[in-house]
Amino acid sequence: MKHVTIKDVAKKLNCSVSTISRAFNDKYDIRKETRDHILSIAKEMGYSPNPMAKSLLKQCSNQIGVVVPEFINAFFPEVIIGIQEVFIKKGYQVLIMQSNESHITELENIKTLENNMVDGMIISLSLETKNVDYYKDLIKQGFPLVFFNRVSNELETSKVLFDDYKWAFFATEHLIYQGYKKIFHLGGPAGLVISQNRKNGFIDALRKHKISFDESSIIETGFMISDGERVMEKLIVENNLPEAIFAVNDPSAIGAMKMLKKHGYKIPEDVALLGFTESKLAELIDPPLTSVAQPTKEIGRTAAKLLLEQIETKGIFVPQTVILNGRLNVRESSMKLK
Repeated sequence: MKHVTIKDVAKKLNCSVSTISRAFNDKYDIRKETRDHILSIAKEMGYSPNPMAKSLLKQCSNQIGVVVPEFINAFFPEVIIGIQEVFIKKGYQVLIMQSNESHITELENIKTLENNMVDGMIISLSLETKNVDYYKDLIKQGFPLVFFNRVSNELETSKVLFDDYKWAFFATEHLIYQGYKKIFHLGGPAGLVISQNRKNGFIDALRKHKISFDESSIIETGFMISDGERVMEKLIVENNLPEAIFAVNDPSAIGAMKMLKKHGYKIPEDVALLGFTESKLAELIDPPLTSVAQPTKEIGRTAAKLLLEQIETKGIFVPQTVILNGRLNVRESSMKLK
């Protein structure tokens, strides 16, 4: 079926292309009766505007891009819900892509979104991303960018963060106040800022309470259930179990819990567990998992508002770093039985 163009409509009505264009764009210098007649005939002919041509004319696409590392854990989908809440109300389409924790795929995603002429992007970096030169070039060009959760300190643009250090500190203190002394931290990948901040919060809480620890107390683990299972199995085989574990996120804590239960250990009697990120599974597993809740949707809404501000001010803005707060949801997995 032939695509009907503005020229076809002009030919049908025996008038100029500029007249048809003025009618479509509701210009002041065309009578309402003429405009209504043109729109009626165009509709009968099956005409629809070319969105790419409109984007070029307006110099905006009303589309924004979102690039996240993965969809396996609930954190990123919930952030995306917050992003969509803001942009859909403003008439934008949200194009969502995931890097699968690959720097190469991340850059391919970014370039694809650029080719789709998005008006800006919201990004959380992959585990592999170390070189951020491409983002530096985009920022120099005035392209609107906002980063969240996984960010680079090398980039001077707006960021939305969670206070990982403070809540890791509070989480570790909770375990200390329960009376646990031999506490391990199942940490995230070392290259990520969030992993470093949660580890530092853990270390400083132990130091504040003068609880001794060494490097073996901090184990680089990962973010998946399988990572928690793998590390915990190794600790069981080596007969090196702590009294309590603070995990970098809920999935790694749940993986550790599964492996402990598989080997007949009781939680929290034998080993107490505490997670981070408050997944939906936290309340459903047995025993329910103590976890730090992050305001995921608010992270998305805040990132969207910062990006919208950049888009609307045409790049004339001062980069902001917004740090959001959370709460510790205490449940059975970390409570020492009296």
